[in-house]
Amino acid sequence: MTTTPTSPPPPNTIPIDDWLRFIGGEYLNTFIREGGAAVKFVLPPAEQKGYLSAAFKKLCRELGYLCIELDAARPDTRAHMPQDLFIRLAEQVDWRRLARRAVWRLAESSGLAVAGIDPTAADNIYSAIAHANGIETNSVYRDLRPLLEREVAKNPAMAKDFRVAMEQLCVWENVDHPKGYAAEPIQDWLKGVPSLSRVRPFSIYTPINRTTARYFIESALYWIRWAGYSGTGLLLDNSRVTVNPNPRDDRRYYTRAMTLEHYELLREFIDGVDRLTAALLVVASSLEFLDEEAGSRSRGYGIYPALRTRVMDDVRDRNLVNPAASLVRLS
Repeated sequence: MTTTPTSPPPPNTIPIDDWLRFIGGEYLNTFIREGGAAVKFVLPPAEQKGYLSAAFKKLCRELGYLCIELDAARPDTRAHMPQDLFIRLAEQVDWRRLARRAVWRLAESSGLAVAGIDPTAADNIYSAIAHANGIETNSVYRDLRPLLEREVAKNPAMAKDFRVAMEQLCVWENVDHPKGYAAEPIQDWLKGVPSLSRVRPFSIYTPINRTTARYFIESALYWIRWAGYSGTGLLLDNSRVTVNPNPRDDRRYYTRAMTLEHYELLREFIDGVDRLTAALLVVASSLEFLDEEAGSRSRGYGIYPALRTRVMDDVRDRNLVNPAASLVRLS
């Protein structure tokens, strides 16, 4: 039986699996797991974006990371607005599960027996810890309450209202409310529901907007790791921002001004990468992203030199690819 030989990858590209293997070994399993952060740009073939997404999620799951996907093409997403990126992130996070994991961690650090307790289960985590230690549930709560105050509510690594919200979520995991989960307004607030009046009883007063969203993103990444994940893998498909002219379909279209704002936001993430905790942001774009023209019809990074100079190849081999480069072409 004869087989058709596999075509070699185009020059100056690296297969998706090879790049992910490198990222897993050199970043996710080491630098990112230890608390570092990085921003990477990749240009996959359009028909392979689904495979890249599935493979990236699988890699994150295997290494204990929480994986978040962001798509600039969604009609309800403005990729040039940091608050929209935070809201899309918040929608994919199980905040109650994170709260239970945080309570489990605090109980372990206080000397309580937690072996065999699943912190991701939907049961009352305080009752489970109490049962494992042969004590009353209220005793567990009393022991952990000062820790919640010190380690969460007063943790300077998180924005004030965000850490208050996380403390409240942890507290309310010990309350079985007859009318349902009483801290639901906090989750709605995190997901962008305009309900600031509903969260004031929890001592939360700050809206999530363009000014505050960056701090909330930084806080969320810190909290995800603090609660027990290895870190966060974020895959942002921003290929839509390079589309011009307007295809007039049911997906979001980005004007030149919006694209410039998006590129500025990415530049801010790169420059502020030290403020991100245990996070790998992978920006998946299209070949149009490499357009270096600065004209009014262009949507490539050439219209925003501050981003281009941060991701362009300083030295590029005609055939070989440096998998650690800021921008990598995938095949």
